Amino acid sequence: MQNYFRFIAQSWPLLAFGFISIFWGNFGQSFFISWYGTPIQESLGLSAGRYGSLYSIATLTSGLLIMVFGGLIDRLPLRFFASLSAVGLTLAGIVMALAYHPLLLLLGLFLLRFCGQGLLPHTAQTTMARYFDRDRGKALSVSASGVPVGEVILPIAAVALITLIGWRGSWGVIALLTVVVYIPLMLWLLKQAPVDTRSRPATADAEVLKRSAGRRDMLKDYRFWLALPTVLGGPFMVTGIFIQQGFILAEKDWSAAWLASCFIIYGVTHWVAQLVTGILIDRFSAQTVLRFVLVPLTGAVFVLAYLEGNWVAPPFMMLLAMTIGSGSPVGGALWAEVYGTAKLGSIRSLMSSLMIISTAISPFLFGVLIDRDLTAQQMFSGTGWVLIAALILVQFSYKPQQTKQ
Repeated sequence: MQNYFRFIAQSWPLLAFGFISIFWGNFGQSFFISWYGTPIQESLGLSAGRYGSLYSIATLTSGLLIMVFGGLIDRLPLRFFASLSAVGLTLAGIVMALAYHPLLLLLGLFLLRFCGQGLLPHTAQTTMARYFDRDRGKALSVSASGVPVGEVILPIAAVALITLIGWRGSWGVIALLTVVVYIPLMLWLLKQAPVDTRSRPATADAEVLKRSAGRRDMLKDYRFWLALPTVLGGPFMVTGIFIQQGFILAEKDWSAAWLASCFIIYGVTHWVAQLVTGILIDRFSAQTVLRFVLVPLTGAVFVLAYLEGNWVAPPFMMLLAMTIGSGSPVGGALWAEVYGTAKLGSIRSLMSSLMIISTAISPFLFGVLIDRDLTAQQMFSGTGWVLIAALILVQFSYKPQQTKQ
C-alpha cells in the first residue's frame, strides 16, 4: 500500500479527476436510478413493464451512441470533452425533474445513461490509461474506486433526498451540484495536472500514431474475439443476477434484508479487488491478469447452483465482487497495452457500447430462462459451464509479449 500512497501523492490531481468523474457518473448507473423506479411509476402512472421498456430503450440507445461519440475524446481537448459530458449530465437532471410525460422521462433516462453511465466513466478511464504508463494499473484502480464508494454512499443519499424533497426535487439538486461542485472542481484539478488538457491529446503525434492501432485493427484481430466473452462476462452476469434477484431470493429462501446486508461485503470486496488488481497489472500486465478474471465469477455461479443456506450469500457476493472489481482496471489497461493510446478513446467507446448493450440483454435472457421454469441449479450450473468455455478461450487470446506499444 505504500506504493499506492506514494503514487497518489505524486499524481493526485489527475487521479482525483478520474475518481470524481467516475463517482459522478454513478448518477447514471442502475444501482442509483433503481431507487427512483417506484416513485416515478406512481407519479406518471406507468406499469412496471412500460417503465422497464423505457429504461431499456434509453440504455440501448445510449450504448449505440457511445460507440459514435466516445471516440471524440481522441480529437478534442480533455477539458472540453469532460465539460460537455458534465453539461449533458446537468441537462439529464433538469429533464428528469421536469419529466411529466413518458417521452420526457425517456429523454431524461437516455441522458443519464449516456452521460452518467457512459461518457463520464469513459472520460476518466481513457485519461488514466492514456496519461499513465508505468503505473497504469494503479491509476485505473484508484479512479475506478469511485464506483464502490458510490455504492455505499449514494443509495442512502437518494432515499434521504426523495424523502425530504421528492424525486423531482432530488434530480434538481443533482443538476445543481453538477454545476456548482463537479464542473469547477473538475476544471481546477485538470489545471493542476501535469498534462496539457487544453489542446488535443498529447498522444496524437505522428510517432505514437504509427505505433498504435485503431478500432478496425482490433475487430480484425482474432485475439480480441477470444477475449471478448471474458471482458463482457462480468458485467453481463452480474447485471442479470441483480435485476433478477427476486428469483434467487425465492429459490434460496433468502430474505431481501439479508441479501441487502451482504452488499456491504460486496462493496468492500469490490474496492479491495480493484486496488490489488492495479498492483498486479503493473507487475504482470493486464494481458496476464485477464486470463484469471472470470475464475471468481465461475466459482460464484457454481456456489449459487449447488449450495444451500443463508451462509452461502456472503461468499457468493464476495466472489461476484472480485470479478467486477478486477474486471474494470484490467479492461481499462488491456487496450492501451495491446493497441496503443493514440486511438484509445475510439476503442474504449466501442467496448463501453458493447458492455452497455450486453447489460441490457442479460436481464431479458435471464427472464426468459426463469419463465421456462428452470431451477437455480439448472440455470447457474449451465452458466458456469459457459464461463468455463470463456476461460478456455481467453487462454489463447492476448500474450504479454505481443504488445504494440
